[in-house]
Amino acid sequence: MNFPPPTEKQAHLLWAALTGLSIAVIVALIVGLVWGLGRVLNVLAPVVWPLAVAGVLAYLLDPVVDFFERRRVPRTRAVALVFLIALFLVLGLFSSIVPRIVVETQQLVRNVPVLVAKLEKRTTAWMNEPPAPLQSLLQRFGVSWPQKTDPLPPGTNAPPETVEPLPDEPALPAMSSPASHSLFNQVDPQTIQKASEWVGTALKAIGSWLAHQASRLTGLFGVIAGLALIPIYLFYFLLEKRAITDNWTTYLPLRDSGLKEELVFVLRSINDYLIAFFRGQVLVAICDGILYGIGFALIGLPYAFLIGAVAMVLTIIPFLGAIVTCGAALLIALVTFGDWQHPLLVLGVFAVVQGIEGYVLQPKILGDRVGLHPMVIIVAIMAGTTLLGGILGGILAIPLAAALRVMMFRYVWKKRTSET
Repeated sequence: MNFPPPTEKQAHLLWAALTGLSIAVIVALIVGLVWGLGRVLNVLAPVVWPLAVAGVLAYLLDPVVDFFERRRVPRTRAVALVFLIALFLVLGLFSSIVPRIVVETQQLVRNVPVLVAKLEKRTTAWMNEPPAPLQSLLQRFGVSWPQKTDPLPPGTNAPPETVEPLPDEPALPAMSSPASHSLFNQVDPQTIQKASEWVGTALKAIGSWLAHQASRLTGLFGVIAGLALIPIYLFYFLLEKRAITDNWTTYLPLRDSGLKEELVFVLRSINDYLIAFFRGQVLVAICDGILYGIGFALIGLPYAFLIGAVAMVLTIIPFLGAIVTCGAALLIALVTFGDWQHPLLVLGVFAVVQGIEGYVLQPKILGDRVGLHPMVIIVAIMAGTTLLGGILGGILAIPLAAALRVMMFRYVWKKRTSET
């Protein structure tokens, strides 16, 4: 039986249904891929995270090695010289800065209850009697601050509550046990059963605790082994840079074709974005953390070095890291000093650091290179730490975001351009 061809409206409806089905299948595949990648990362985390850290360090140290190589130093000696300089820097940090950060961390942990009590006290005082500038500002808008009210008017006393005496309870007769009963007969069988159940529960708890400690010990050995492997991976990444960049295309499991050329173009574009990010945003974040630590120490803010060290990590996330750092410094200044001068000094340090970052660091470090958009970085790190899990997921989310950006600009948002 021959069916009549669909009308134009029916054809549009069919194509819309097929498009929706295709989009749903693609979304399901992406969700399954992310879920599977997260499970694989959980299993291979001891192997992947040293490689990821070594790759990030290779992005940062490769320009230094190239600098020595341009001075006619052989590649191997240049890598060894960079390792020697890095070793002296690490030893200097661990001998001067790290002990101070550890001491400030311990002080902060001990003083958290005191800081919370001070914050509660100052908040209550400000709510009962706000500062004069705030009161005058509210009065300009015709708003009066609610005054503190007593629960009872002065001069009045609430009548004392009368408590009815409880009637005397009759004394229970003492239970006399026959002297002829033995000690074993006097023990309740339910008590014996409960005691045996408690012993069994205690043994299970001890066994699970020992198993947990053994797993923690194994995990500690894995972390130590991973830390020991990072310098080895980094050395070979830096040493074999030329061989990797010149020959990596030959190891792709594809014949020479248009598909292989397209894949090479996409991978090189992703690598360019990663270089722009790790050599730009990470270096800017390190400089920001140093400037925050020095600035907060100059104004006498407690835990200045600790805040600067935390800022080195947080400011990798644009905007969000700076806001969190400034908010934490303001809170510590308000609770510790209780005046308005130190919070204003904190805001001054924040403004100076942001000005140095915007007008000096980013133009000098990033230059004209275009990296990932700040919103892309924020969403990628948050999604990576949530879906892929932990710091490793946040690190690996950056390459995935770069790959997605390249794919979208290459095939969706822009017309295909000739390979440069």
